[in-house]
Amino acid sequence: MRIGIDKDTCIGAGQCALTAPDVFTQDDDGYSTLRPGREDGGGSALVREAARACPVGAITAEETEDAGAVPFRTPGDTSRVPRPAALRAPVEKPPPV
Repeated sequence: MRIGIDKDTCIGAGQCALTAPDVFTQDDDGYSTLRPGREDGGGSALVREAARACPVGAITAEETEDAGAVPFRTPGDTSRVPRPAALRAPVEKPPPV
């Protein structure tokens, strides 16, 4: 299994680490990271559930052993949860009066 974490999308909600603590952890800044030696998921059945639990869709899980496997999420997947408005580009302030 190939696991990807989009560091630009991750907001540090920690749902992945709560769902699959044997695979995911959080770095010193609170963002998701894979545990050393678990880059392939370590056979955990909870990796896909952790990807689903991510509120911003920052995690992808793709089977690599079976050539016929379909990726759980792919970049540009329209079913992904959009980024919260607070994380989008800032709105321009109106000119002073």
